[in-house]
Amino acid sequence: MMSRQIRFGVQTPPQNTTWQELVSVWKAIDQAGYDTAWVFDHFFPIFSEPSGPCFEGWTTLTGLALQTSRIEVGVLVTGNTYRHPPVLAKMAATLDHATGGRLILGIGAGWFEAEHRAYGIPFYTTAERIQRLDESVQIIKGLWTQRKTTFEGRYYSVKDAWCEPKPVRKPHPPILIGAAGEKMTLRVVARHADIWNTFGSPAVFRNKIRVLQEHCASVGRNFDEIEISWAGVAVICDSAAMKQEVLGKIAAAWHRPVEEMDQSALVGTVDQIQSRIDEFIKIGVTHFIVGATPPFDPAGLRRFAAEVIPKFK
Repeated sequence: MMSRQIRFGVQTPPQNTTWQELVSVWKAIDQAGYDTAWVFDHFFPIFSEPSGPCFEGWTTLTGLALQTSRIEVGVLVTGNTYRHPPVLAKMAATLDHATGGRLILGIGAGWFEAEHRAYGIPFYTTAERIQRLDESVQIIKGLWTQRKTTFEGRYYSVKDAWCEPKPVRKPHPPILIGAAGEKMTLRVVARHADIWNTFGSPAVFRNKIRVLQEHCASVGRNFDEIEISWAGVAVICDSAAMKQEVLGKIAAAWHRPVEEMDQSALVGTVDQIQSRIDEFIKIGVTHFIVGATPPFDPAGLRRFAAEVIPKFK
C-alpha cells in the first residue's frame, strides 16, 4: 500500500442555518489548516424538519469557495439524478477555474427518495441509479479530457459535445465517489474514483476495503490510486459524561445503538480520538471528513485542528 498524506476536511450541511453563518465557518475552516471543505446536495433538510431552510448545494459551494483561498472544495456528494451529466461537467469545470483548480467533484448515485418525489425527479431503481452514475462519470471524464466527446450509453448520450475551457487541474479534478454498496457501487468506485468516501467503523472499512480491492483486481485498476476517506462526527469531550451525552445524541439522530456510533465516530478525549484515527490509518483510511452540525461551532473546529490534527501532519 502506497504512503499517502493524511488529510482532514469538514462538511457543513447548508441546512437550518444562515448564509452568514456558513461564510463564517468556511473562513474558519480555511484558516484553521484543514485540507478540504464540503457542503451537501439536498433541496430541503434531511434528518430534521423538511420545511426548514436549506441552500442549494452547488450554488452554495460556489459562494463559499470564493470566500476561501487554500482548501480544496466539493459537494459531499452530488446526487447524480439531480443534474444532467454534461451540465454538471460544465458547472464543475467553471468552478474549478473560479477556485484556481481547487475543486473535487464529489458524486454518488442519489438516495433520498422523498426529495425526488417532492421535486418530481425520477428516482429509478437502486440498480439503475448506480448504472446511471457509472455512465455519468464516463461522460464527465470525457468532456474534461477529450477535445470533443461522443458517448452512447443505455441512459445517457452525448454527440460531438464540447467542454471549454477544460478544468484547471490536470488531467482533471479528482473524482470522489460516495458509496457503500459492495456488489455494484464499489465496482463503480474501482473503475472511476480518485477518492472513495463512506461512513462506518474501522471494522466496516476493513471489510469494504477488501471488497474494493477485489473489484479493482477484476477491472484492472491499481487499488493504490484510490484515496480512502471517512466521513462522520468528531467532537472533543473533556469528560466521560460529555462523551456519553454526545454519543447518545448521535445514536438517537441515526437510530443506531450507542456502541455502534462510538466505533464509527471520533468522539472522546484528544488521545481517544487520535487512537481511533490511528486504527483507521492502519487499515488504509487517509482522509477524515468531520461533519459539522448547525449551529456551527467554529471554535470547536479550530480546537480539533489545533489539538488532534498536528500528530498526523
